[in-house]
Amino acid sequence: MPQAELAFEAIGAPWRITTPGRLPGGTAEAIAARIDEFDAVYSRFRADSLVTRIARAAGSWQFPPDAAPLFALYRTLYIATEGAMSPLVGARLEDLGYDRDYSLRARNEAVDVPVWDDIMHWDGTRLTTTAPVVVDVGAAGKGYLVDLVAAVLRDARVDEYLIDASGDLLHRGETPMRVGLEHPYDSTQAIGVCELSNAALCASAPGRRAWGPGLHHILDATTGLPTQTVAATWALAASGLQADGLATALFFAAAPALSVGLTFEYVRMFPDSRVEYSRRFPGEVFTADESLPHSGAEGSQD
Repeated sequence: MPQAELAFEAIGAPWRITTPGRLPGGTAEAIAARIDEFDAVYSRFRADSLVTRIARAAGSWQFPPDAAPLFALYRTLYIATEGAMSPLVGARLEDLGYDRDYSLRARNEAVDVPVWDDIMHWDGTRLTTTAPVVVDVGAAGKGYLVDLVAAVLRDARVDEYLIDASGDLLHRGETPMRVGLEHPYDSTQAIGVCELSNAALCASAPGRRAWGPGLHHILDATTGLPTQTVAATWALAASGLQADGLATALFFAAAPALSVGLTFEYVRMFPDSRVEYSRRFPGEVFTADESLPHSGAEGSQD
């Protein structure tokens, strides 16, 4: 596959875009501009972003057209996880130390996560809030940004590529890629391999952003606490948005609860090293517990 590589830092993570040849002139600049445009709306770490303004005052806020699929997926997964996966965990993340200054120190106060319907309404283009609220789209936003960067590549007539946004992958091309599923407790080992072909694969694990005992970025909005029940997830879907969101949602719900209206395959590993996976996951899982209902825990829908 690809011989040329564009490497850069974006939204706090290293990215690599691999292509068969050099990108057409101006494409790298267009990618950087698209990422900055996204960041200016959704980053809670920027003082000038739209979500920062929403955190300061109640009101009715106009979002760009690209917000519609993002909020629609969040709403679907919010309902499917019974409120556990929510874009309203931002203030609680800050309370636990994952704030704009990266203090990584939990405060003494406890901030409750608001209930979606109590504090905000999304009508497809505008977000109306009844109080200041810290919106955080980190559970699906990076995967969605991968899709938006892919759109820039398509506009530049680049049809074959691999986008790697630190664990969020999107592949397009005739030659599949073999991707190792990194063991969440040992980065030198893999628990399996995925044959990635014209799809997105996103991984999530608490250890990727952990800053203290029991403190990490995957919060259960119903308790306000970092989840401890799942060690790592991998979700394969048609888009980065869906794969990223589902990789997070799998920490809070089993695949059947998430599969209504969504087509995906998955692997889920538990803290005791048991592994659950969907029947048609394209690849091999090395350490699967045969007692788990992987043959019936379908993530895909016909």
